[in-house]
Amino acid sequence: MKIVVKKTLIALVLSCSMTNFGHAFDIDETVDDEIRKNYNSTQLIDDVGLQDNALEKKIESTATNINVDPNLPSLPTVTNKNTSSTKVSTTAQQYQPYKGGNIRIKSGTTFDVISSGTISDWQVKGNKVTFSLPKAKHGRGYSIPAGTTFQGEIVESHQPQISCNGGLVAIKVYSMVYKSQRVPINAFVIRANDKKVFLNNIKGQRTYLKTLWQKGNWGRTLFNKMLTMTINLGAEGSTFILSPFPLAYGTICLGANTIFSPISAFFSKGGHVSIPAGSNFKIKLNEDVMVN
Repeated sequence: MKIVVKKTLIALVLSCSMTNFGHAFDIDETVDDEIRKNYNSTQLIDDVGLQDNALEKKIESTATNINVDPNLPSLPTVTNKNTSSTKVSTTAQQYQPYKGGNIRIKSGTTFDVISSGTISDWQVKGNKVTFSLPKAKHGRGYSIPAGTTFQGEIVESHQPQISCNGGLVAIKVYSMVYKSQRVPINAFVIRANDKKVFLNNIKGQRTYLKTLWQKGNWGRTLFNKMLTMTINLGAEGSTFILSPFPLAYGTICLGANTIFSPISAFFSKGGHVSIPAGSNFKIKLNEDVMVN
């Protein structure tokens, strides 16, 4: 009897659970049917995008309608970092080609000019130099205006050498800018920084005699000290016998210094060539120049 009752209860429980399970399936299918009727899954992504765009536009319109206090400073503008900067093109000054002329500037004509940069024996062969004409140069049939520039280059250069030989700079002037034309010329320097220049060689100071005198200072100074000591010793009776020795020593040192000072001075170097910008120069034409 108990076994029959237990089986009956189990059967009732299983039947109830199966009924509820079936109802659950029915409810899920009903919800799915409603979703399919009201929504199109293929347009879901586009609808989301449209909603986002609408939201952004709404935010922008709201921001523009806000009343801004005129006393507040304006907001900084943000520029694109990838924007390329504007390039400023610089073109070198162009000169018209030289076409010759019928007005002659004779060979030997000189121009008083001013150097545009420092000229020194530290510069090497080929370095460019520039001069400018501070005052107009007038001649027969021509007038070279103030501000005219002359171009040249260093054709030889060396620093001070032994035997007290100074540095050297030689300059050749090869062109003149005249009426927007680069006129070829052949000129050289005859005066530099108010000093005469021979054979176009700007020389540094030759210091042999000055160095020779300086090298002999030691012997002369020692001789004078020994002579003073000799005189002082001779004034005292007890040291009269020793008085000749300092004088002899000073004389020997002076003689040796006099003999060797020319040799030591020979191995010394002279002065540098160093002419600052704005110095006065005089250049001279070596050939005739034709201008118009």
